[in-house]
Amino acid sequence: MSTAEETAGGEIEPWEEVTPDAARRLLVAAVEAFAERGYHATTTRDIAGRAGMSPAALYIHYKTKEELLHRISRIGHDRALGILRAAAAGEGDATARLADAVSSFVRWHAGRRTTARVVQYELDALGPDARAEILDLRRQVDGEVRRIIEDGVASGEFAVLDVHGTTLAVLSLCIDVARWFNIDGPRTPDEVGALYADLVLRMVGAAK
Repeated sequence: MSTAEETAGGEIEPWEEVTPDAARRLLVAAVEAFAERGYHATTTRDIAGRAGMSPAALYIHYKTKEELLHRISRIGHDRALGILRAAAAGEGDATARLADAVSSFVRWHAGRRTTARVVQYELDALGPDARAEILDLRRQVDGEVRRIIEDGVASGEFAVLDVHGTTLAVLSLCIDVARWFNIDGPRTPDEVGALYADLVLRMVGAAK
């Protein structure tokens, strides 16, 4: 089982959006290669070899290496945004929704750490159009967290003087989990998610 497919809980990242099977295999191979070697150091031959295919076969499904990165980035950001939207729309007060948003976002970055590293740290390798599309998704991610914090300030649950700066700090804290999380480490994704939710609630001055 590839590291791009496996989470700390042994779950599978199905990439069900990607068809046919050969295109999915190439995408999974690209995730592994980009995470391990970096986008610029990875060749299309490296990706095809990991997928057990010839270099020529890759171009049947993806015109360029950048198209692969764009597809990975789009799917990853869509999933991350979906996680935060679900938490933001959930029941409960701002404190409960922020805790849910942080714990869920952190669990994704830990459990899908290989994919998350590529999604979060290879943005600058994209061309202008693709980069602009991903930056728009990132603004939407920022907006979901910012609105929860704004709700908490308005309700008196949070003591935050700089909502924009606090939003950036919260997201940076969550995203960085993908960089250091180790499946063989002392904590599971669930445990890290719970820890970070507690830290963020303290950061915004929630009474809990």
